Amino acid sequence: MNISLVTYHDQGAYDSQTVETEDERLLVFLQAKGLNIELVIWNDPLINWENYQLAILKSPWDYFDLIDDFHTWLDQLEKKGVKLLNPIDIVRWNTDKQYLKEIENAGLPITPCVFVNKEVKINLEDFFGILNTDRLIVKPCVSGGAKNTFSVTVDNVKEINKELHHLIQKENFIIQPFLKEIIENGEWSFIFFNGVYSHSLIKKAKAGDFRVQPAHGGSVHPQNPNQEMIDTASKYVKLFAKNCLYARVDGTFVNDKFLLMELELIEPFLFLNTDLQNYDRYYNALKELI
Repeated sequence: MNISLVTYHDQGAYDSQTVETEDERLLVFLQAKGLNIELVIWNDPLINWENYQLAILKSPWDYFDLIDDFHTWLDQLEKKGVKLLNPIDIVRWNTDKQYLKEIENAGLPITPCVFVNKEVKINLEDFFGILNTDRLIVKPCVSGGAKNTFSVTVDNVKEINKELHHLIQKENFIIQPFLKEIIENGEWSFIFFNGVYSHSLIKKAKAGDFRVQPAHGGSVHPQNPNQEMIDTASKYVKLFAKNCLYARVDGTFVNDKFLLMELELIEPFLFLNTDLQNYDRYYNALKELI
């Protein structure tokens, strides 16, 4: 079986000194296990996808900047009969953060949010009252890596309003209350392989920032959660990540209640380096799904 480990054309958007390239380590590990696997850029026009029986999404970190091309690529894989992990229908669903509405409708707690369609004129000042908060987080529905993400307070709301007025002409946005627990306690990530819990960690923003991504100076702290916490995170995976090689459940605890921020099923960093056994768990899950 020819397998592609799908990545992107790196144009320096991420600082290699703060974001470990786990792709190469994973690739070498899987090759040592005897798999015929290679790194492939998802939108490389020279690639003949019919040469691969399986494609594994790993780090297509520019998909949200090229979302139409990405959907066309998914259609192409489907037509050519190339199996994708994670499954194509789930990946399509996960590209737009409006999937959170479906998760909430299923009875699972999420961070409160309001979705605003593009070209709709809004005043962010209204949302302090709507969401009962003194600080907002505003970001595109199709995004990643904190792209066009704003922390909004009464001090900068007029400035952000002006910027959002232009951005919202092109795409839909999501507005959420800023959860102080993210700064105080950090953002949890629970990682599952083929529905089975593997490992977890807390991501914390650097002083004076609100973004927890390592590319923005965030730090990572491995955790040993109790079974109740793992069971809580697994509910999201069981309902919405069936047959997925990997799933990352991101959120935080507010008054001891877990609130989902995002269910990452496309290109999450998996923090495999936090425990060498994570590579084995990834491989065993892959074997089960092949």
